Amino acid sequence: AACGINVVVVHGGGKAISRAMDAAGLKANFVNGLRVTDEATIAIVKKTLDEVVNKDVCDTLTSVGARPKGLPGDSVLVCTKLDVDDDGNPCDLGFVGDVTEVKVKLIKKEIAEGYMPVISPVAEGLDGKPYNVNADTVAGRVASALRARRLVYMSDVPGLLSDPKDPDTLISTVKVGEVEGLKKKGIVDKGMRPKVQSAVRALQEGVQRVHFVDGRMPHSLLLEIFTDKGVGTEIVHD
Repeated sequence: AACGINVVVVHGGGKAISRAMDAAGLKANFVNGLRVTDEATIAIVKKTLDEVVNKDVCDTLTSVGARPKGLPGDSVLVCTKLDVDDDGNPCDLGFVGDVTEVKVKLIKKEIAEGYMPVISPVAEGLDGKPYNVNADTVAGRVASALRARRLVYMSDVPGLLSDPKDPDTLISTVKVGEVEGLKKKGIVDKGMRPKVQSAVRALQEGVQRVHFVDGRMPHSLLLEIFTDKGVGTEIVHD
């Protein structure tokens, strides 16, 4: 918050979940690239996200002088069961949800008390049980609900590349209207799809700018926000 910016963090944890499932002897099942989450799996997903990944993120933030406050996602997110895939086809993935409500007051209370909320991508279903939710989607919903000015996706890729194999082909600005064409060309591939879809939706719901930056690059966030060229990809209104 040194630049007068209130930060809220939403984290994922796919790799840590896969490791925990291996350790428990559970086999991962995927339908069209989406993880099927049964009762045994959701228990491990929640435990891993809340007790391992969330704690790691908070410890890292504390080590650089921030004041993080870990919030289990199902304390601030409500969802319905996800019943359609990316392309709108019916699907049943078990305990996988789509966020319908963000408890904004609880998040704002932590910010007002000087904390940086760190939210795990688990939501409470209408049946009171925890559901696994796509972290990129959660980030978009939280940003919209908080009326955030900016939404930043940090991952291990430089941004949108016109040739996914060549980091020098970074596209620095994309207009919302160009997204469909980029999907058709395969530039927005499977991994980027949920990010880009959540980004477009967040822009439609009032977030002003969305950035994709490489979290492995030192100061990537500051460079993207405070320099004209930026270092990642920015998605903007048409």
